[in-house]
Amino acid sequence: MVYVWSGLFAAVLLWSGIEPFDRLTWVLEVLPAVLGALALAVTRSRFPLTPLLYVLILAHCVILIVGGHYTYANVPLFDWLGDLFGWERNNYDKLGHFAQGFVPVMIAREIVLRLEVIRPGAWTNFFTVCFALALSAFYELIEWWVALASGQDAEAFLGTQGYVWDTQSDMLWCLSGAIVALLTLSRWHDRQLRAFSGR
Repeated sequence: MVYVWSGLFAAVLLWSGIEPFDRLTWVLEVLPAVLGALALAVTRSRFPLTPLLYVLILAHCVILIVGGHYTYANVPLFDWLGDLFGWERNNYDKLGHFAQGFVPVMIAREIVLRLEVIRPGAWTNFFTVCFALALSAFYELIEWWVALASGQDAEAFLGTQGYVWDTQSDMLWCLSGAIVALLTLSRWHDRQLRAFSGR
């Protein structure tokens, strides 16, 4: 599992680094994925995660890395989908923000349940959704700081595409992702957590 995960991550990362649309944007978008991969490598023996979580994290990393290669406003598949559905903008960034809720909420869920920070139940769901939203809000602040520091060069990183409500829309997509993840994956996750704790 480790070698497959690492091989897929490295392959996508190497591909994305070959002539990206904008090198600064590539660094900014890929950096969270690289830091996440390093965190997994450091904690793997001390605090290994469930297989479901490793797959989700890899999927999220791929979304970030692909966005870094093309920039979120120029991912070709979503240009094609935009033409097909009549969208006025490339909506790949919305997939990214949906994943920003979908994956972190499951990471938070695994940590709080395994460390028994909160007893299983409604409060776990509430706390983990709040965690995902807080993470998303912090990322929006990072985007703002980058924009202030780099001026016009930040447009590709921000990915607003002229949409005045982009930040609020991003938060809504994150919230939606978190709720969908809890509704669809909690039972599967619980089974893996039980098997994991039974080792």
